[in-house]
Amino acid sequence: MRRSRHRVVSVLVDGMTALEPSVTDEIFGYDRSDELAVPWYRYAACSASGRRVRIGGFDVAVDRGLDALARADTVIIPGWCGIGNRASDELVAALGHAARRGARLVSFCTGAFALADAGVLDGRRATTHWAHADEFRLRYPQVRLDPAVLYVDEGSVLTSAGAAASIDLAMHLVRADFGADVANHLARDLVVSPHRDGGQAQFVETPIGAPALGGDALGATLEWAVARLDAPLSVADLARQAHMSQRHFARRFRAVTGTTPHQWLLTQRLALAQRLLESTEQSVDHVASSAGFRTAAAMRLHFQRTVRTSPAAYRRTFRDREPAGTGRA
Repeated sequence: MRRSRHRVVSVLVDGMTALEPSVTDEIFGYDRSDELAVPWYRYAACSASGRRVRIGGFDVAVDRGLDALARADTVIIPGWCGIGNRASDELVAALGHAARRGARLVSFCTGAFALADAGVLDGRRATTHWAHADEFRLRYPQVRLDPAVLYVDEGSVLTSAGAAASIDLAMHLVRADFGADVANHLARDLVVSPHRDGGQAQFVETPIGAPALGGDALGATLEWAVARLDAPLSVADLARQAHMSQRHFARRFRAVTGTTPHQWLLTQRLALAQRLLESTEQSVDHVASSAGFRTAAAMRLHFQRTVRTSPAAYRRTFRDREPAGTGRA
């Protein structure tokens, strides 16, 4: 018998922009159970009134009130209707109840203001759109705000920066719930990156691939490196492949990607190691070698620092767990 599916509920409010709610609906609302051979999310949108709301330039029909949060496994606040508007007492109460019973709470962009109003971010690290960081710090000094990153995963509470960063956090949730293979398949379907590290900068000086930065050469170099992660690549190797000096390459790399070549390589190697741990029977030593870590001990160290678990425990999590949302509510 098929297990119950993970319930995702997004809270819509008059006046919020359309992008983030659309991301929520596209990723969690479209039933991909047959396509991906997993029990996809059961999705619903709700509002305080349980009636039609105005999202960007659209009227959206909503037939659920905040009582929908009572059984949700994941609650998403996909943006907010102006940072000057406080979350209502009813919403604060519903979010508080969801948090106490163990639901996963997520905000996109300025939705973090609503989570902070509900007190669920107190003492936690969080992020929001960089343009509203000063107001957020002033209003919620008890929250450890980091406005320089794409998203923050605090376990049961996750927050993202503005606009497109909501896609990154949504893909991160899919990856955590179903693994790398499913997330990669979905990313190909949506034509988005399957994974961008949450610690990456919210914005960079120049978009990736801009011709003025020699984006084609840099893009080709990144593809070249991804195909050779098992080799002991250095910044000098990457710069030579891109036909740049090391100094020029490092400066251009940060301008385009928002991170350093070393950190980018480490992120790629960790992502490869995760995929291999999830989908193969290779030993931890073999995975470490295939992903370009000098030793299994070095891979374990980076796993502990970044993934906050050991490679063996990570593999057990993906092998032993039930499918996402098997009846937490």
